[in-house]
Parts: sequence; C-alpha cells; structure tokens
Amino acid sequence: MKQKISDVEEIVQLVNQYSVLGIASLQKVRAAQLQAFKKNLEGQVYMRVLKNTLIRRAIEDCKDKPELKKLEEYLTGSNVYLFTSLNPFKLALTLERGKVKTTAKAGDTAAFDVVIPAGNTGQPPGPIISQLNSAGLPTRIESGSVWISKDTLVVKKGEVIDERLASVLSKLGIKPVESGLAMNAAYDEGLVITREQLNIDTDETKKNVETAHAEAFALSLSIAYPTTENTAALLQIAHQEAYALSMNAAIPSKETIIDLIRKAHMEMQSLSSKVSY
Repeated sequence: MKQKISDVEEIVQLVNQYSVLGIASLQKVRAAQLQAFKKNLEGQVYMRVLKNTLIRRAIEDCKDKPELKKLEEYLTGSNVYLFTSLNPFKLALTLERGKVKTTAKAGDTAAFDVVIPAGNTGQPPGPIISQLNSAGLPTRIESGSVWISKDTLVVKKGEVIDERLASVLSKLGIKPVESGLAMNAAYDEGLVITREQLNIDTDETKKNVETAHAEAFALSLSIAYPTTENTAALLQIAHQEAYALSMNAAIPSKETIIDLIRKAHMEMQSLSSKVSY
C-alpha cells in the first residue's frame, strides 16, 4: 500500500512538472521498440509503463486540473504514459514516424493497400500454388518457379487480414502491419486532444496552409491592404496604375515623356495616313 501511495505521489509530481500527459497503447509494441523510443526521446519525454489504476488515483489527487478526468475513458488496456513539454501534435507525429512494418498475423489490420506485384515468387511448384490461388492470386509456372501473373490487390487499408492471407504474405516476405506507439489521447494544459485530432496529414495540412496564404495574399492586394509581405507588390501595382493613368491623361513626367512622344508620333503617323492631299 505504501508503494502504491508513493507511485501516485510521483505521478502527481510528473503531471505538475510537465505540461503534457500523453497516453499511448502498448498493443503489439515490442520491448525493443519501446526502449528505442525512450532512447530517442531522452531529455524530451519521460516515458513510464504504469497501471491504469495508479493514473486514475493520481488524476483524483490533481484537484487543480479538473479537465484531467476526461482522460479516464482512455485508461484501458496496456499503456505507456508520456510526460513532456513538447507540442502534443509534434510528439504524436514523432511516434507515428517511428513505426515499423511487421509480418501479419490472423486478425491484424492492414496498414495500407497491399498489392502483390506480378513476377517470380521464387517458390517451387507445390502446395504454394493452391495457397496463392486461395488468396485470389493468379499464378503460372515458369522456369521451375511459381509466378504471379498480374498485379493483384489482396487487402485494403483498414481491412482485417485472415489466417490464410497472413500465411501467404509471410511466405512472400510482405509486411502489411505497422507496429509502434500510437497516441490515444493527450492532455495539454487543460485541453484533452483525441487520437483523431492528433492524427494530422502533414502533406494535406501544408497544402491547405499554402492555399490559404496565396488566397490571403491575393485578397490583400485586391483591397490594397499593406503588410510586410505585400508592400513591394502593392508599390509595383500602384506604379503601374499611376503610369497608365499619366499616359492616358498625357501628363508628362520623367518616366512618361519618352513614351508620350512616341505615342504622339504614332498617332500623328496614323492620322496623316488617313488625310488625302
């Protein structure tokens, strides 16, 4: 009992010390991977595998952080808890990039669309033919080896892999499952962020930001709203418009006098060609 009280007190201290508390599932995470994450994030993230009951008691003791109670619904299964001051989105992205591909077992979920390419499997004729055919793969025998006749999609991202397909993929050396830490939720200074919110498509987000910037820049030019980014462009537009106005109104200046004379000369030639002598 004394040990449990000591553990709870330590967790409370960690919650008060760091601004972010993350919860990541340990399901299908190898011990070596967890150690690698700890090593790579050393000095930035303090990671502890703790019992959910201890975390729940610590949350009860954090009276000044009532929003922490929203994490209780995520206190299921085996978890590792991450105490950090890093931006939780950056932390989630770091964990996501640290995932590795592994062979599939029955019941696993495909991490991406699995397409078996056409070509030599390197397997001799035998039971492998019926196994490949049962997985929907067209085959032929050539030069003493079993070949797959055409590129074939065998499982889509998010679909469950059955035992038969898992065996085939293993024989072909294909690893369709991702293993690693995945953030289920994070508490950040009073705000609880869910896994769905943490799962950001960085490429799409970058594209959206670039589009928004381009549209905002175009709007600021159209309404002549000066900013640090558009001042040069606004001056160029103003100069072009002032130049066009002075030309149309025939107002001479250092910048327009040559073009005004050239314009007058062209108009004179055009008029003289129409006058009959």
